[in-house]
Amino acid sequence: MELEHSNHIRLDSPSDCGKGNPTEDVEEVGEREGYLLDQNAARNQGWQTASDGHTILIPQPSSSPHDPLNWSTFKKHVILIIVSCTAFLPDYGSATGAITLLPQSKEWHMSQNHVNHSQVGNVFMLGAGGVFVVALSAYFGRYPVLFWFMVIALATAIWCAGAQSFESFMAARILNGFFSTATQGGGLMYVKDMFYLHEHARKINIWSAFIVLSPYMGPLLAAFIINTQIWQWAFGVYSIETGLCLIAIILFVDETFYDRRAPDPDIIRSGSRWRRMLGIHQMQTGYIRNSFMDAVMRPVVMICKPPVFISTLYYLLTFAWVIGINTTLSIFLTPEYKFGPKQIGFFYFTPVVAAILGEITGHWLHDIIAVMAARRNQGRLEPEARLTATWISTPFMVAGLILLGFALERHYHYMLAALGWGCYVFGIMITTVAINAYVLDSYPEASGEVAAWINFGRSTGGFIVSYFMVEWAQKQGAIRQFGTMTGIIGFAFLMVLGLQYFGKRMRLWAGPAKFKTV
Repeated sequence: MELEHSNHIRLDSPSDCGKGNPTEDVEEVGEREGYLLDQNAARNQGWQTASDGHTILIPQPSSSPHDPLNWSTFKKHVILIIVSCTAFLPDYGSATGAITLLPQSKEWHMSQNHVNHSQVGNVFMLGAGGVFVVALSAYFGRYPVLFWFMVIALATAIWCAGAQSFESFMAARILNGFFSTATQGGGLMYVKDMFYLHEHARKINIWSAFIVLSPYMGPLLAAFIINTQIWQWAFGVYSIETGLCLIAIILFVDETFYDRRAPDPDIIRSGSRWRRMLGIHQMQTGYIRNSFMDAVMRPVVMICKPPVFISTLYYLLTFAWVIGINTTLSIFLTPEYKFGPKQIGFFYFTPVVAAILGEITGHWLHDIIAVMAARRNQGRLEPEARLTATWISTPFMVAGLILLGFALERHYHYMLAALGWGCYVFGIMITTVAINAYVLDSYPEASGEVAAWINFGRSTGGFIVSYFMVEWAQKQGAIRQFGTMTGIIGFAFLMVLGLQYFGKRMRLWAGPAKFKTV
């Protein structure tokens, strides 16, 4: 199903277009009736197709070379990798703070729990910031919001490294959480702008892999850094990573929003790239037709759609334990296995490897599921079919949490604990792609908004559990704690079953977003 479009689409000749060129939007029809993927199953033969000659391009590109759908494969993937690396930063920086708690508490003569308040504020802002990102992007444009948010993210990251007091550090952490989440909260906008529907799952898989890896890479590297250096260097490295991403954004990224319904869609390319980066060109040309109130209301409209709300709640209940385990695992590992910072750092290789395996598996899994679902449905892919992947990922998450709980409380070998943790992370990786692909296919005209709410659910779950995970672990023990997590994931899976059965009816009842711009 992954057929690179590149510059090799088949454009119908004028004569072909005259007798068969479709008059209705293939994406709009697909959202309502299911996406028709194969030209051989279509009655209308006027659709533009991929280089294989039969995969229908959804959405249909314009004939302009300025259309991001028509950009070269290389340019698209450079931007995708930069967006993914930038999405890696928020959770990486957040989790770095979890490792520096001990030296900070000693330096500022505070309890670790008190210093952890900066962590909680940062986690909450990771979710809240994404909602603001997509609203502002709908008014100012994708590129200027990305650029200015990352400028402030770099400044606040440097502030974290140089903070001389807890109050200063906490303020920097909260602001950094808000501004660093530009592509974590709105990453699906770029996937939707540059790639076709048959490419979405694999591109989301790449972007999601960076997000899922990040909360583990932060502690992994920070543990090694503070083993030999002062804690400020952990945030110094984070500042350097943020700066590199900002440089890449300045050099290689461009405005990906392209309004094919506008009278003159190519006007966005009439100015210089630096003017698009600063947002000057978008404002002077009036290219983005949303009023400020339109932009602000877009996220509100989307969270009122039942499929988006249920998906957000499902992801909140499923992903929260990623943050929870990160918060509490050292409490068990240190006394049980006598692990120091270096050993804990090595232990974090487990989720990193598991996330990579999940990315590799998802590279084929999600497309195979889509193809099989379309064949069973007269060639049409319903968005709800994307959720079938959770039938595979949920057993891994459940088994992983149960094994991890028993290993920690019953003093099993640490490799069994690592195996349990790895199974859970592998399942989370598959689940993340499935839920993002589902909401994107359900509401393609609201790619940024649905991404922001899924990200909000993920971060809010982590924000909530951060308050009670440590005390919960100490009072009830690992088996009961992880058993409860497993039960909540099982309950959340019932939501997926509900979406698969009632999702299409809910989508049709709630109607499309009907935004001025997509």
